Amino acid sequence: YNSPPLFSYLKPYPNYSFFGRIKITKMETKLLLINLVLLVASSLIHPGVCSLSCGFPAIFNFGDSNSDTGGLSAAFGQAPYPNGRTFFHTPSGRFSDGRLIIDFIAEELGLPYLNAFLDSIGSNFSHGANFATAGSTVRPPNTTISQGGASPISLDVQLVQFSDFLTRSQLFRSRGGVFKQLLPRKEYFSEALYTFDIGQNDLTAGLKVNMTTDQIKAYIPEVLDQLSNAIRKVYSKGGRRFWIHNTAPLGCLPYVLDRFPVPDSQIDKHGCAIPRNEIARFYNSELKKRVIGLRKELSKASFTYVDIYSIKLTLITQAKKLGFKYPFIACCGYGGKYNFTNLIRCGAKVMVKGKEVVLAKSCNDVSFRVSWDGVHFTETANNWIFKQINSGAFSDPPLPVKLACTK
Repeated sequence: YNSPPLFSYLKPYPNYSFFGRIKITKMETKLLLINLVLLVASSLIHPGVCSLSCGFPAIFNFGDSNSDTGGLSAAFGQAPYPNGRTFFHTPSGRFSDGRLIIDFIAEELGLPYLNAFLDSIGSNFSHGANFATAGSTVRPPNTTISQGGASPISLDVQLVQFSDFLTRSQLFRSRGGVFKQLLPRKEYFSEALYTFDIGQNDLTAGLKVNMTTDQIKAYIPEVLDQLSNAIRKVYSKGGRRFWIHNTAPLGCLPYVLDRFPVPDSQIDKHGCAIPRNEIARFYNSELKKRVIGLRKELSKASFTYVDIYSIKLTLITQAKKLGFKYPFIACCGYGGKYNFTNLIRCGAKVMVKGKEVVLAKSCNDVSFRVSWDGVHFTETANNWIFKQINSGAFSDPPLPVKLACTK
């Protein structure tokens, strides 16, 4: 069975219960049982599946900052240190202290970390490319990034880049030499995993212009129309294996709580903003309907819908039980209740007597934190999230990433 060992997500956390000689929390006991059920179920539903894997030779990713491995940095300047401090030990184009979920997916598939399509320095695209940029939306933005708007590299632009990459990579690869080494084989495009992690910024775009919950819900169908069309376009180019993340519990993210506050009466018992999470849940329910429809329409493709919302909500609301600290406070930030100030984000500097001084510094206990910068997650959190994803317990169909070609 090609998934991580059933006990791979266990950590030396406090408040243990015992399961044999292995110390695990009550929640982890439940996840273990779910894994065992899924193991048996997958064997019955998909005979032979436990001895096979899909053998993905490449990943092509479309998304925003949750999966950006250097796109925005290549276009507008590097995400400053202490971004990258934990794993890469230097800024790596990621808005985190280390690896993202997409990095852990690549590791699981035995592939190199994805280089950003926009990054021309030292990139190797032989096993895929990343078209995501921080701030990207599904719908084209109507304000520039310098005006506080979204990235200009919206999903439609990412699709143009992908189409161009598909054609030109084969043209140059045919020349041999270094091009053959650094660009993917033609067959990889039909065998690759196509990952989509985008939509969150479309929802917060409505919050930025003071839209109500109902007003934001009203334009979500248009967002999903465009996302669905993007998937159809990739399918028309030969893509057959799709891995689609839903969106996070917005109302539990420090930057949403700080920038778009709600009355105390609209804060739940965990500290999350109820109406913001309502928007995310509506988006996710509608997204899942679209995925079900696409399965029927694009019958030669396999689709995996991943419930990121439930995983992140569990992590945030049960952080202490899972060995994490301060789920609503950014590790790297400056000021305020959540250690988040929008204009003074992680790594921001000021000049003091002719010297640069970092205002928004990293916390010392980053390995125990959930939120890295108020918007994004720490490497430790991303690793925990990936392990829940890869258990299959939060996916439809309930299979690990190595089996995402199974219908």
